[in-house]
Amino acid sequence: MSSTSDQTRLAKTFTQLRKSKSKALVSFITVGDPTLDHTLECLQGLVEGGVDILELGIPFSDPEAEGPSIQAANERALKGGATLKDVLDQVKLFRKINSDTPIVLMGYLNSIIAMPDFEKRAFEAGVDGLIMVNLPPEEGEKIAQPLAAQSIDLIYLLAPTTTKERSKEIVEVASGFLYYVSLKGITGADHFDSVEVTRKVKELKELTDLPICVGFGIKDGETAKKIAPYADGIVVGSAFVNLVAKGGSPSEISASLKEKASELRVAIDSTKVS
Repeated sequence: MSSTSDQTRLAKTFTQLRKSKSKALVSFITVGDPTLDHTLECLQGLVEGGVDILELGIPFSDPEAEGPSIQAANERALKGGATLKDVLDQVKLFRKINSDTPIVLMGYLNSIIAMPDFEKRAFEAGVDGLIMVNLPPEEGEKIAQPLAAQSIDLIYLLAPTTTKERSKEIVEVASGFLYYVSLKGITGADHFDSVEVTRKVKELKELTDLPICVGFGIKDGETAKKIAPYADGIVVGSAFVNLVAKGGSPSEISASLKEKASELRVAIDSTKVS
């Protein structure tokens, strides 16, 4: 399965990146961390620093795949009262100043099914894709069709432990792009094996034409440079979340996120495109 439409923001972004022989820089932060008043400026800073796709975490009380940094971000956001409705409201605010940068929400199924007409409300807010951490592909159909009807891509995670047979099943139902989790375990871990990641990405590219983005364990320009030649995008989460955790005014945190994004952008663009 490919993108829900060739005209989606995600499809356009990857097409433009291919034409310019570049790779996507995908950032992750949790909405409402440290407060909802920070989120919009943080998103602006990331885009100004060179981020191509914004991945926004939906605050959740038990984020099972996350390491300490992102768990703490969820706790800060929930302490401030952030909800899924607030996430969509922040997307709406961002869309008033930016109609081009794709936004992908990442969260857990429990949050989504609790909101009536989520797919319609997400589309109206300006959401482009959805990653459900705890949604297996055989159960994804119940939300895949309503999402596709609103031109929202359902993006799946693949891990080092995912078999080739399982990968084939996933690429049949995925859209937008594939998110390859480069490490066994939780986000923010350190044991990054670029040789193994590169081998797995090549294997996946034999199965699908969907763009493949790699995340988990990519913290700086050095690790980004090792993967950029082989993947279609690099996902960076904990490195950005750790900057948010240092605190500061919205403009101060935004500036630090912009600087980090710029460092990663330069590193990615310095590599030879495959």
